[in-house]
Amino acid sequence: MSKTWFITGAGRGFGAEFAKNALDRGDRVAATARDTSALSDLVGEYGDAVVPLQLDVTDRSAVFAAVQRAAEELGHLDVVVNNAGYGLFGAVEEITEQQLRDQIEVNLFGVFHVTQAVLPLLREQGHGHIIQISTIGGIGAFPNLGGYHASKWALEGLTESLAQEVAGFGIDVTLIEPGSYGTDWAGSSAVHADPQPQYDGLRQAMARGQGGMQIGDPAAAGRAILKIVDADQPPLRVLFGTMPTQLVPHLYQQRLDTWKQWEELSVAANG
Repeated sequence: MSKTWFITGAGRGFGAEFAKNALDRGDRVAATARDTSALSDLVGEYGDAVVPLQLDVTDRSAVFAAVQRAAEELGHLDVVVNNAGYGLFGAVEEITEQQLRDQIEVNLFGVFHVTQAVLPLLREQGHGHIIQISTIGGIGAFPNLGGYHASKWALEGLTESLAQEVAGFGIDVTLIEPGSYGTDWAGSSAVHADPQPQYDGLRQAMARGQGGMQIGDPAAAGRAILKIVDADQPPLRVLFGTMPTQLVPHLYQQRLDTWKQWEELSVAANG
């Protein structure tokens, strides 16, 4: 059976690929973007199967209105993909308070608005699937991305609680955690703090380390998401890309080793 989708940030990158793959198989999509001209290719190719919606996810009232319109146009919503977001680059000392607030406003509160807007609809119909586009940066942290990590680690915690709260209503929740992909995440959509020379060496080392990194194909991610939404028991978390499958076990083993090393102190702290 065909599905109906609500996808934020559908004008480019992952969002556009998710929309294309859903539409290619006959699904219908409410596609949102800050500027609907970014959706013109989708509308031109898929016509009435696309409901283009202008949306800034930080505008709560606009989010609720867009979700209501999408539900009216499509009849119901099966899959909600919170994809809109961007990267903030800068050491913690370099980023401004406003840059951090703006980052969290989009990457966390934007998801929060959409999630609260769709939940009454999904509960009433007794099914639905909320997909949050997180990142490997929601599991581990790297230099020069502290503000971005703050938003995504918060998203991970919010979503894990959400999944437990709505399971009884027939609503599935999934965190997709991609690695490096050939999207515009680090390009024109990114925000860069004013650099301080004290961190130039760190940035240069990071750039050298990224030289041999495997870059994923967004089109492949678009195909992969269909497997998630069609699964009888979709996962709470799933990694996208080769790099996370190699890095994440190492990250978790480091944590386990450290906790074990300090276990005696942990027990002593119990009193």
